[in-house]
Formats: sequence, structure tokens, C-alpha cells
Amino acid sequence: MYFMALATDYDGTLADHGAVSPESLEALKRLKETGRKLLLVTGRELPDLKRVFPHTALFDKVVAENGALLYSPDSEEERPLAPSPPPAFVERLRQKGVDRISVGRSIVATWEPHQTAALEAINELGLELEIIFNKGAVMVLPSGVNKATGLKSALKEMQLSFLNVVAVGDAENDHALLRMCGCGAAVANALPALKDTADFVLEGARGAGVEELISQVIERDYAFCANARHLVPIGEDDEGPVEIGPSDVLLIAGSSGIGKSTLATALSERFRERRCQFCVFDPEGDYEGLEGAVTVGSSSVTPTDREVLELLANPDDNVVVSALGFELKERPAFFAELMSGLSALRARKGRPHWLIIDEAHHLMPASRDSASLALSNDISGTIMITVHPDSVSPNALAAVTAVAALGPRAREVIETVCGAVGEVTPDGLDEPLEDDEVLLWRRSSDARVRRIRVEKPRQVHKRHTRKYAEGHLGEEASFYFRGPENKMKLRAHNLIIFLQIAEGIDDETWEYHLRAGDYSKWFEERIGDPDLAQEAAGIEEDRSLSPAESRQRLAEAVRRRYTAPASEKD
Repeated sequence: MYFMALATDYDGTLADHGAVSPESLEALKRLKETGRKLLLVTGRELPDLKRVFPHTALFDKVVAENGALLYSPDSEEERPLAPSPPPAFVERLRQKGVDRISVGRSIVATWEPHQTAALEAINELGLELEIIFNKGAVMVLPSGVNKATGLKSALKEMQLSFLNVVAVGDAENDHALLRMCGCGAAVANALPALKDTADFVLEGARGAGVEELISQVIERDYAFCANARHLVPIGEDDEGPVEIGPSDVLLIAGSSGIGKSTLATALSERFRERRCQFCVFDPEGDYEGLEGAVTVGSSSVTPTDREVLELLANPDDNVVVSALGFELKERPAFFAELMSGLSALRARKGRPHWLIIDEAHHLMPASRDSASLALSNDISGTIMITVHPDSVSPNALAAVTAVAALGPRAREVIETVCGAVGEVTPDGLDEPLEDDEVLLWRRSSDARVRRIRVEKPRQVHKRHTRKYAEGHLGEEASFYFRGPENKMKLRAHNLIIFLQIAEGIDDETWEYHLRAGDYSKWFEERIGDPDLAQEAAGIEEDRSLSPAESRQRLAEAVRRRYTAPASEKD
């Protein structure tokens, strides 16, 4: 489920002349049975609401007095969200002949045409109050208090994101409510101006419209209201922006060092702009210091699923889960454990809205089935990043809705995915890519390939620094000091260990690898750093250097790029 809650106005929306029909009550109950939450957001004062509507217990929260009072039906707790009305203001209204006045915990309500007297009283007393209209009703509240601010307080208590809420209303005081939520609907009897604000207008009036809305939410969930608030641009082509939405599973694949995690970083920035919560699985240290996110774990401290989930309990917090501290073989088990908790959180709250899974072929290997990976039946809102799409779990690949293929292997990537999911390879793969182009293939009836220019991140993206400096490279990616005739087998699984071993080995072993060009080859092919490889090659070719001098110069080159910056960050 994506839409986790319904926030409905009362008068003129759920209720007709103050009464709610049995059919509307049954529709509310059906929605509750799906596990979704109900919120009533009304301009009425709470005692008056309880008098006309004895079913407030159906709702998880009630926002009364147009956002100034929060009521919890289960505990009957009332929490004012705004200060009490100034007695002098109420008295001044009476002096001006306003006889139809209702005074709540924060609200002062009357009827048109008394808005003129209310405005005069506010100006005469120099008060920070504002007037809000509701189909003839005149409500006076502290400045900045409205249905949207009241709902925000309710959602904070419920640990829900506004993106996962559908709102419905009919009058002037519902504008802010509909604009704030992930989807805003207007009943057929709504004011024309509110219909313009809403994402769509229901065919039914009042309760019938709410019943119609509830049926759409239950039957179609996100699909019935796919508006721009949920769409995230991945790039653009000559036809315009190319976007992904909550129902998508995006695979980003291509050669190493070609810009996959840079694209993911750019997407994380777009998520933040839309207030989408995201969680990044970071096996390689690519996302250390990612703006707007808290990093859990490091090369020396392994994260726990509990601390990750505790942070994600707040809809405003984004999390990067660093797996650098785990051995490569340990990562899939930790990922599966965390995915179990995340799937449960998404089932309850509809978030994190996006999961970014880097090095997906390590975390979701084809050798493990979906049960052992704790993959739910629905992994929508997921971005998987990999060098080897053919090594990713078939169940995960089957869920992919779009593929962004980067670099010289872009065609191969799409052909591999098509073969894995049983799709016909699309046309348009033969033409070579420009340097700034990416192939975007979406699995749909229109299965053409688009050549797009992808989003670029604003923040500086530092690639693999911590992984290579302090992490755990796999056996194939590690450096082995073997020496002449393979007399030894000393494994360096990161750059710090490489430097430590280099300081301690004998000159013969050091020079054996130096003259063979093994160090520059490792930096180029396994570390993926051509600049370091080029500098190392110059040291390897300089025959005038003694073993001690070549050791020192190579160590300085490594520390300059990796070890020193990583240590300074700590």
C-alpha cells in the first residue's frame, strides 16, 4: 500500500446537513479494515462535533477547530495546538453587535456578514489573528493556524508522511489541506475554487463522493492519483522530462566507474525536494556524507537493523546504511534481516518511499532465493544499482519496471535484463551513445528505448573512498603479495592493509611486484582509480629509485587520495 490514510472534512463532505449516512459509515469501516488510518479534519468545535457525530471512535485522530485542537478518540486526550482566544477580542465583537458567537479552545466563530466587525476588532486591538471562511461561516484563529497545520501535528504523532495521505473537502478552508497531502480530492458539491485546487473532482456529492474516493483508494491505491508530487525526474530527452514514480522499480546498471552512484546521488536530491523519505544500502562507502541523510555504520562499526529502523520512524529522516564493516560474505544476511524490518515498516507506514540498493548483485545475489533475501511481493519504490545485472536475484529482476543503462555496456545491460525477464529486446540499441547519454528502457506496451541526459547531483560525489581505504574488498579484488615463485600469499583487502604489508615485506618481494607493474594494474583494474594508477606506473618505471624510496613515494600517493582524507573525516 502507498496511500495509508484518509483525511476528510466533515460538513459538506462526509456529512450532509450535519449527518453521516449509514453507507458512508460502512465505507469508513471498510477502509479501516485494510489497515489504513482515518483522520477527521473539521472546523467544528469538539463538543459540537461529538453531539452531532457519535462515531468519532472510528477515527484515529480528529483535528478540530480548523487545525487548533488535536483529539485522540482512543484515549480521549485533547491537545490544543494554538493559544486561547483573547477575551478582549470576544468582548469587542459583542460591543460591535455580533451576537452569534461561538468560542472554542482557540477558535472564535461567527457568520457572514460579521467578518467586517471581526476585522475591525483585530485591527483596533492590534492582534495577530486571521479570518478563515467556510461557506458562510467566519472563523477567527491565531495567524498561521489552519487544517494543514493541524493535520501535520496529527501525522507527526502517527509517524505518517503527508505524501501517503489522501484528503477530501468542499470549502474555502480546505485549500491548505488538499495542497499539503499526497492527493487532494473535491466532492462534487465543492466550491469551484476548491475544485481547481484538487487533483481531481469526485462524481458524487458529500458522503457519496467520500464513498467513491474510498473505493478508489482500496481498489487502485496509488494508481488512481499519480500526480506530480510523487514523480521524480531521472533525466530528459528531446520529448521532455523522464520521470519515475512510487510504483517503479528502477535498475541502474553499467560498467564500473561510469556514473551509476552519481545518478543515484542526484536522485536522492530530487527525493529530498519532494519530501520523499529514502534509505540507502551502501556496501562500498559511495554515499558517506550524503546531504540530508544520517549515516549508520562505518568501516569499523557495523550497523544494526534496530538503529536504522529507529531513525526511519521519523518521516523527515533519511538514512544511509554503511556495510563497510561487514565482510563481503556477511552482507546478504544483514541485508535480508534489515529488509524484513523495512518491509514491515512500509506495510504500516508506506515509507521509506524509496530504497536505493547499491551493489545489488552482492546484497541480492542470484544464488539466493527471494525467501532468504526477505523480499516482499511488492518492492516498488526501489532503485537497484549493479555492474552485473545477470548476478542479481531473478525475483528482483522480475520486479524491474525500468532500466537505466550507462556506458559502453549499455546495450548489453538491456539485452541481459530482457533475457532474464523474458522480454523481447527493444529496437534502438545499435546507435552509439553520446558521452552524456543514458539508455532508458521501460517495460510497457510502448517498450522503446529513450536516450536521455540524466540528472546531475549538486553535491560533490566521492567514489568508494572509504571502501578502498578501510573496507573489505572481496578475494578477487584484493591484492596478493606473492613474490617470486609464489613463495607467499599475503592478502591486502584494502589500501590501509596494502600499505601496512608493503612496509613489512622484504625488498625482493616488493621489487618483484613493482617491476611487473602489479601495483598500477591493481589500482587501475580493481580500485578503479586511473590517476593513482598513472602515478604508480611512473614510480614503477623509475629504475633510479631504491626499494625504500619507491615504497615511500607509492605510500604518499595512496595516502594523498584515500587514507588521509578518510582519517580527517573521522
